[in-house]
Amino acid sequence: MTRRNFVAGSALTAISASRVRGANDRIGVGILGAGRRNLLGQALEFRNDANAEVRAVCDIWRQQRETAAATVQEATGAKPELIHAYDELLARDDIDAVIIGTPDHQHCTQLVDSIRAGKDVYVEKPLAMDMKELTKAADTVAASDRVVQMGTQVRSFPSSVAARRFIRSGGLGEIFKIEQSRNSYKPYWYRYAERTLEEKDTDWKAFLMHRKDRPWDPQQYAGWFGYRDFSRGPHSNLAVHFFDLAHYLTDAGPPSKVTATGGSFRWNRDGFTAPDSVEVVLEYSKPRFLVRYNTTFGARANSFLKLFGTRGEMDASRWQEPFRLNGEAVEDEDRIAAGATIPEAESTPHMLNFFECMRSREKPNAPIEAGYSHSVAVLMAEEALARGRRVIYDAKKRRIREG
Repeated sequence: MTRRNFVAGSALTAISASRVRGANDRIGVGILGAGRRNLLGQALEFRNDANAEVRAVCDIWRQQRETAAATVQEATGAKPELIHAYDELLARDDIDAVIIGTPDHQHCTQLVDSIRAGKDVYVEKPLAMDMKELTKAADTVAASDRVVQMGTQVRSFPSSVAARRFIRSGGLGEIFKIEQSRNSYKPYWYRYAERTLEEKDTDWKAFLMHRKDRPWDPQQYAGWFGYRDFSRGPHSNLAVHFFDLAHYLTDAGPPSKVTATGGSFRWNRDGFTAPDSVEVVLEYSKPRFLVRYNTTFGARANSFLKLFGTRGEMDASRWQEPFRLNGEAVEDEDRIAAGATIPEAESTPHMLNFFECMRSREKPNAPIEAGYSHSVAVLMAEEALARGRRVIYDAKKRRIREG
């Protein structure tokens, strides 16, 4: 079956698949992309709580496919179906949920195809690499009855949920600046590129998908994070968690204006095209505040994440620990009292929240709207960096342009 024929014939499948899973119905899960993002591990971790079963593993890289299947069998005692082409995965009636952990340039295409096949979807971040595919994906999901969870799991951490409640109660006052510096010694794509494989063990053309054809290159395949054709760089793949957290904590939509600069200054070798250093400044209008993000690869120093409000400062540098407060940063009389802490809050783990929403048909914690907003922020950062000019977002036309 070709992808074209599969997608063309999928509309009826989507209509017939609008069922609601009952509490006693086991959720059939298909893994699409079995790399290092640990989505399979999360699905297995919560399978009993969610009454879910990993029934199929789909990956074009044979060794990854086989390793993932062995992991499932070791954890559950049952061997999942091994699948090479993802249209075969989507055609299976026993698959209710597709968990997408493929390279960035494949996310939107596979999300759209999964929705049209009537599947609920968990899809990794960032959602999109250009506005055309982003609007198509968002519109496809909006026109369906499918549950879609973005892979921005930081918003589901107990610390994030507690901080959001504190901020919404006025605890930080009016936020006017959010800032993250996320630095490390060596770019993350190097550890991926160290993986070895031969062309016969995968499907090079399927990997390229709609990217320009080129000769087999094992480094581009294994180290795709370091190539701008497949992932733009840290302002996309790392900053997306920060942008999404800023949106979650403030209830903000996409930014209105963005400027960016960057390049390769320390690791400008080995054929990679992604920048090793970036600086991004984003301006938001509703509510009005400023955001700054930077990454530098070459030194591990000076990493932090902080929010600044009229009542003080919130240090969110350690995502999985309670965020810390500091009222001494301001001089106003109503500043945060010395020793104040953020009240604790319970939260549901991100993957479990997805499974639970499959049954309730409620919106998950990171719905398609969150994916749209984080993608606009990422795409604006990319456009500003590539053009060397400030860009603005036209919400009515859903377009990014210079301005």
